[in-house]
Amino acid sequence: MHSVKDEEGLALINQLLEIYDQGYIAETLNDLGYDSWCRETINRWVKGKVDRKLSHGEFEHLKSLLPKPYQESGHEFRFIDLFAGIGGIRRGFDEIGGKYVFTSEWNKYAVRTYKANHYNDPEHVFNEDIREVTLSDRTDVSEEEAYDHIDRIIPDHDVLLAGFPCQPFSIAGVSKKNSLGRAHGFECNTQGTLFFDVARIIQAKRPSAFLLENVKNLKSHDRGRTFKIILETLDELGYEVADAAYDGTQDPKIIDAKSFVPQHRERIVLVGFRRDLGIHEGFTLRDISKHFPDKTPTFGEILEPESEVDDKYILTPKLWKYLYDYAAKHKAKGNGFGFGLTGPMDTARTLSARYYKDGSEILVDRGWDMDAGFEDMINQGNRPRRLTPKECARLMGFDKPGESNFKVPVSDTQAYKQFGNSVAVPVFRAVAKMMKPGILEAKAKLTEKDTRAA
Repeated sequence: MHSVKDEEGLALINQLLEIYDQGYIAETLNDLGYDSWCRETINRWVKGKVDRKLSHGEFEHLKSLLPKPYQESGHEFRFIDLFAGIGGIRRGFDEIGGKYVFTSEWNKYAVRTYKANHYNDPEHVFNEDIREVTLSDRTDVSEEEAYDHIDRIIPDHDVLLAGFPCQPFSIAGVSKKNSLGRAHGFECNTQGTLFFDVARIIQAKRPSAFLLENVKNLKSHDRGRTFKIILETLDELGYEVADAAYDGTQDPKIIDAKSFVPQHRERIVLVGFRRDLGIHEGFTLRDISKHFPDKTPTFGEILEPESEVDDKYILTPKLWKYLYDYAAKHKAKGNGFGFGLTGPMDTARTLSARYYKDGSEILVDRGWDMDAGFEDMINQGNRPRRLTPKECARLMGFDKPGESNFKVPVSDTQAYKQFGNSVAVPVFRAVAKMMKPGILEAKAKLTEKDTRAA
C-alpha cells in the first residue's frame, strides 16, 4: 500500500487538529474500512510516542476535510477581516475575486469553525488577539512604533472588513493625552476600545475601502455619542462614509436581512472609501434593493424534515411550560416579552448568541394547539423545538435551503453562539458586489500613480 512521507502526514494531522478533535479524525480514517485508528493512536502519534503512516488513500481522504480555495489565481484585490467570527462577511468578498490575506479572531471555537470552512493559503496570516498587532495595550510604545509594527505584521490590502464589538468611549484623561502631543485625535477619543484597534490599522495601512458592521443599537449607544465619535474618527482618517448624513428610521446604513433570509436581522453597515481617491461619489446603500433576490426562502424551506431531527431539540415539558407562563405573565402586564413561535411562512425573530439557553426567540412550530393546553397528551407531542445548527446555517445564509455544506466542528452550544454573533451572509454578499466597482477603480488609480512615480 503506497504511503505518504511521515512529515507530510503528520503536518496534515496537525492542521486538522486546529479544527477537529482526535476522535473525529480517527472516525474519518476508519470510514475507509480499515478500523485501525482511534483517538489515542492519533494522540500518541502527534506526541511522538508512536510511529504511524498514512496511506495515499487515507491522506487524500483526510485532505478532503479541508476547505478548497474559492479561486486558485487571478484575484483582483486583497482584503483582511478583523473580529472575523466564522467568516460571514468574508464570503461575499471571496466571491467577487478578492484574495484573503489576514484574519483576526480571538474566540478559539469560532476559529475552528472558520478554518473548517474557509481556505487559507500559506501567505495568509492568522492572528488571535488584535492588540498583539496594534500594541494598543502597551503604554510603553509610541504611536510611530505602533504604526510601524502594524505595517510589518499586516499584509498590504485594498479592503478592510471588521465586525467590531460595541463599546463606550471614555473621555477620562483625554485632555492629558492631548497635552502629550498625540498626532491623531482618535488616539485620544477611542483609546481603550477595540474600535481604536480598527482605526489604528486603517491609519497605518490606508486601505482603499472598508466595511464595518455592528448591531443596529450602535447608533443609540451611550446616547448616540459612540456612533458620533466613530464617524468623526473615520472622517479624520480621510474616508467618506456612505450615507453618513442620513438619520432616523429611513437610514440606508441600517439593513434588515429579511429581504434575503426569513429572519428579521437589522445591522448597521458602514462602507467607506478613501477621500483622496475620489471613488465615493454616487455610492449609496439605498441601492441594495437592486440586489434583493427574486424570491426569499421561506422559514419552512430552511428546515430539515421533521423525521430527521433529533428529539433533543424538542423543548422539555418543563421548559416549554416555563416559557409559556413567562410570556403569559408579561402579556397580562402589557409587555411584549415572550417566545417566538415560528411557522413555515413566518419571518423569524433575530437569532441571538443566547439562543443556546432556551431557544425562545425562534421556536419551530410543530403544531402546538394553544386551546388544547398542557393537559392534552397528544398536544404534548407537538411541543415546539429549537433550530438545529444546520438550520441556523441556512437561516443565516451560509447554506441555501436543502444544503448542508457549512461545517460545524463544535458543540451545539458553541454553534448557536457563533451563528447568533454572525451576519446574514447574503446581505454582505450584496454589499460586496456594490463595492466592487469602487475597489477596482481605486486599485487602477493607485497602480497608475505608482507607474507615474516610477
